[in-house]
Amino acid sequence: MSAPGDLAFSCQCGRLAGHLAAAGVRPGARILCHCADCRAVELYHQQPDPAPGGVDLFQVSPDMVTLDQGAEHLCLLQLSPRGLYRWYAGCCGTPLFNGLRNPRMPFMAIRSDRFQEPDRLGRVIAEAFVPQPGKAPLHKNAGRMTFKLASRMISAWVSGRWRQTPLFDMATRKPRAEPQVLTKDQRRAVTRA
Repeated sequence: MSAPGDLAFSCQCGRLAGHLAAAGVRPGARILCHCADCRAVELYHQQPDPAPGGVDLFQVSPDMVTLDQGAEHLCLLQLSPRGLYRWYAGCCGTPLFNGLRNPRMPFMAIRSDRFQEPDRLGRVIAEAFVPQPGKAPLHKNAGRMTFKLASRMISAWVSGRWRQTPLFDMATRKPRAEPQVLTKDQRRAVTRA
């Protein structure tokens, strides 16, 4: 159960809910991601189009996240066979988390708007894949974001906390839901929107 200072989050219908430990806030990083894949996930789940803005995410170590109810509603989407894991609530289609496919790489990004008190996550410290007309996408303050990411991962590896994740069965090291991989046509439909 959650403790004082923890930050509660849930899907839109409230059936899947959990919390971020208060200790996970300071080492976390709030970012805006403008990449085509983050936008495609929003469109796939019939969420408002974030463009020209980005998707507001809070990057955290998975051991700081607990699912308090509704874990049976956890579903998994991949935009391509090698793409990031994009976790969502099957009960209402709410996109919730992004993560890597290997639990030994302790990384998780939670949609900031899913928290009851998103202002407690702090301000956005970086932006990724900011579009520039006629040029490659720009990353703003990527150094700070990367430093915080590396610090969290190293700490989780050294302490063994990488084994504590709500998204994987550590006995098998498989995700808690079977990934649904979009076909090329399905992916094209949401990336060209």
